[in-house]
Amino acid sequence: MEFRHLLYFITVAEELHFGRAAARLQMTQPPLSKQIQQLEEETGVTLFKRTKRHVELTTAGEIFLPEARQILAQMRQAVDTAQRAQRGEFGRLVIGFVGSATYDILPEIIREYRRKFPHVAVVLHELSTPDQLNALTGGRIDIGLLHPPVNSSLIEAEPVKSGYCALSLPKNHPLAKKAKIRIEDLRDRPFIVVSRDIWPGLYDEFLSLFQNVDFTPKIVQEATEYQMVVGLVSAGIGIGVVPATAEKLFNLEVVYREIEGFPLRAVLSMAHLKKNTNPALKQFITLTRRLRSAEN
Repeated sequence: MEFRHLLYFITVAEELHFGRAAARLQMTQPPLSKQIQQLEEETGVTLFKRTKRHVELTTAGEIFLPEARQILAQMRQAVDTAQRAQRGEFGRLVIGFVGSATYDILPEIIREYRRKFPHVAVVLHELSTPDQLNALTGGRIDIGLLHPPVNSSLIEAEPVKSGYCALSLPKNHPLAKKAKIRIEDLRDRPFIVVSRDIWPGLYDEFLSLFQNVDFTPKIVQEATEYQMVVGLVSAGIGIGVVPATAEKLFNLEVVYREIEGFPLRAVLSMAHLKKNTNPALKQFITLTRRLRSAEN
């Protein structure tokens, strides 16, 4: 039994006239009669009583009609669901993100994505950049919001947010009184930074600030995420190097200052496995690019 057989039967049952049914179906009457005969032969049931001037449903046909309508509706629903899934309107999307994305681009993206694709199940995992790269290659997440660089030929990455970093200091720190801090002010000061394994771009850029001075920064503690840096700063362990968006943590014990003449960049990238064919992923990438373009 095929989809068209049910459609032909329902149309004839509604019209009780093969000529009118054929016209509705945009076909001629002989092929329609043949299709109905094939359906009856396949089911082993006589569905219509026919005379030259009259067509009516048999008892079996009357019972079969609502069932056929239900099957046809379910088939159409299944086709529609499959087509929407192919367009990325149904399914599941697993997103990895670094902590800094929580205070930056992530809320806006998720809010807009869920508004446009409410039937996609979104799963969020906070992961460091190295853990996201492993999860991407292992197929455990579909998309990552992470810190560059990404050195893998299997993964495609592109920047989605570019900002700046700042120094975080206890509010009673002597340098906290300055609006901007000079590089010389940092001599012999203890620093807390996010580990190079976690954020290599920022770590290396921070060290490069001291290439033309006669001292190197005194790093006393490395952290796995910048929220940890802020916490250690508030404990008085040292000066932190964090994205400027860290101010949104509302830690009243910490203030943020720029290094005069030496801006530190904070770049957030979107990364995915090149061979990932999840339609929901494609829609997420398109949406993120659109939001990024609107900001610029």
